[in-house]
Amino acid sequence: MTASNNVVIRTATNTDLEVLVGFQVAMAAESEDKGLNESTLRDGIRFALASTDLALYIVAEVLGEPVGTLMLTWEWSDWRNGRFWWIQSVYVVPEHRRVGVYSAMHRHVLTLASQDQKAAGVRLYVEKDNDGAQATYQQLGMDETHYRLFETEFVRN
Repeated sequence: MTASNNVVIRTATNTDLEVLVGFQVAMAAESEDKGLNESTLRDGIRFALASTDLALYIVAEVLGEPVGTLMLTWEWSDWRNGRFWWIQSVYVVPEHRRVGVYSAMHRHVLTLASQDQKAAGVRLYVEKDNDGAQATYQQLGMDETHYRLFETEFVRN
């Protein structure tokens, strides 16, 4: 649909709050068949947008319209005396998939991370059955690791 050279990547601002909420609701429903509490989500995104060290949201636009987003967080690695940049909460609207929107965001992240003298690398996690996303990440030069993800989730109301 849209060529990747028409994609503009920018840092999200407070004015993007409702777009980010809508994209995350859509992503959770699509990827995990999960409904999100929009009030909690909105508060979480608002909190992250106000922080300079908690998270960074990236927005992809085509012709001035938001068509994708991702969130960056950081994890300290004592083994490397550096931090991994984690790509999370990736969403591209269906009409703009497979045309370079995510690739443009990914290249932007690599540029930002390469300017961080403490960056140890870029990581992300992906649903085990999302073959399309996995192929994209591999085409962008990412390697699958041998790790599995485990969690204990605290549910707070």
